[in-house]
Amino acid sequence: MTDTLQMLVTIAVIALATFTTRVLPFLCFGSREPPAILSTIEKNLPPMILLLLVIYCLKDVQWLVTPYGAPELFTIGVVAGLHFWKRNAMLSIFTGTSLYMALVQFNVFSFL
Repeated sequence: MTDTLQMLVTIAVIALATFTTRVLPFLCFGSREPPAILSTIEKNLPPMILLLLVIYCLKDVQWLVTPYGAPELFTIGVVAGLHFWKRNAMLSIFTGTSLYMALVQFNVFSFL
């Protein structure tokens, strides 16, 4: 199979899968109310995913070596406070990323 044909087949499969996942809920629940369990999952899944992302990001932190996870914990505190104050996810994400990068690159917690 040539590279071009393989690329076209891959794009077609991805497009079909994406279209199917977008249409399926309308086909299943177009004329009736979704089950209660689906509403519960819809409500609770985003916070669970974010919690898993935080746990994943903290899995490689060296808690017993300088700076003892200080940049990570400080950034988490700032992001949580900013998000509870402003309720703006994009602001929290960009501020947290920028702050963490600055803390790590400039070695702010080197005194620990």
